[in-house]
Amino acid sequence: MTAVTSDADVIVVGAGPGGSAAAHALAQAGLDVLLLEKSGFPREKVCGDGLTPRAVKSLVELGIDTSESNGFLRNRGLRIIGGGMRLELPWPDLASYPDYGLVRPRLDFDELLARTAQKAGARLQEHTNVTGPLLDDADRVVGVTAKVGPERTEVVYRAPLVIAADGNSARLALSMGIQRRDDRPMGVAVRRYFESPRHDDDMLESWLELRGEDGSLLPGYGWVFGVGDGTSNVGLGILNTTNAWQKTDYKDLLSRWTRTMPGEWQFDEEHATGPVRGGALPMGFNRQPHYSRGVLLVGDAAGAVNPFNGEGIAYAMESGLLAAEVAVQALARPAGPSRERALQAYPEQMKAVYGGYYTLGRVFVHLIGNPQVMALATRHGLPRPLLMKFTLKLLANLTDPRGGDALDRIVNGLTRLAPAA
Repeated sequence: MTAVTSDADVIVVGAGPGGSAAAHALAQAGLDVLLLEKSGFPREKVCGDGLTPRAVKSLVELGIDTSESNGFLRNRGLRIIGGGMRLELPWPDLASYPDYGLVRPRLDFDELLARTAQKAGARLQEHTNVTGPLLDDADRVVGVTAKVGPERTEVVYRAPLVIAADGNSARLALSMGIQRRDDRPMGVAVRRYFESPRHDDDMLESWLELRGEDGSLLPGYGWVFGVGDGTSNVGLGILNTTNAWQKTDYKDLLSRWTRTMPGEWQFDEEHATGPVRGGALPMGFNRQPHYSRGVLLVGDAAGAVNPFNGEGIAYAMESGLLAAEVAVQALARPAGPSRERALQAYPEQMKAVYGGYYTLGRVFVHLIGNPQVMALATRHGLPRPLLMKFTLKLLANLTDPRGGDALDRIVNGLTRLAPAA
């Protein structure tokens, strides 16, 4: 049975941060936006739940109330642990970004963004699993096919433009033949929530080296983020540039690491509030082109996770807002060559904004894929605060693009010199 066709100016597939940001901006511009989400809210999403000032900036642009009374826990910087050292670095004081970060569980963070897009005028439809693109005679995407609700009713939705924000699965891009690039980095992350007295920590905590109970060096990097609700989010990530990639029991690895933690932190089975969950981190533009035949890719579907630090939320929202801006301008033109020229601006702008930086990130990923290199860098880098301040700006992509201090100019210069690809 096929239901009656629905129409919109733009269809957004996926109501994560990237899709919701795009839908919000499109609706505010006066377009009819259909936001399709395969799950129902609230829903789980594997993530560290940490938001850097870069992500906070996008939340402010979207009009989100980031106060503690609205469920956010603020943090003032990054605590780095490794090489027997502990260093606290406040977020930089910049004109372009706020000087605070946030923590908010993805269980309700994504819903908050989706409902905000809905209030702006986007038509949110949950339990709608997009199964593929709808193609015209010229092989251009003019909508999507989907299965809706528990009955999995087959529905066709038509629109002149589609934004694919369907996460790492990237089912829409795959169905169009846009494959993942094997020469680009991938990561995997696992995390677990624990009831802990560290739940209200005012710093994001990053562990640059992990040790087992026997003192042996474990693969990957770790984090401990207080959530503010009585729990801490504890997790670790591993890159595909390490020998441990796909050879490791990640859940066991997390357990081996947390067993070395002080008992009073309560990172143990007794205080775990749920199972260990894991997910993939598609990094460094590992899926391209970002525009093809009527579809724009944003967020994880575009492989837009930052290779330096595994951050995805900020880049999902930013790419969603950028895609919306391009879509608004394109749809103001008649269908045909003029509109296509406008749409081609999206991959060009993505490369202009992130290309050089992500190229640097790919080099960085290959270097730290060796745990011994990471341990060496940690041991010799952490004792040098100025170097670590530079490293924070580089890894978190937090600089003022114009002016700024000497460290900003160095990071920006390196990014400009690196080839965008």
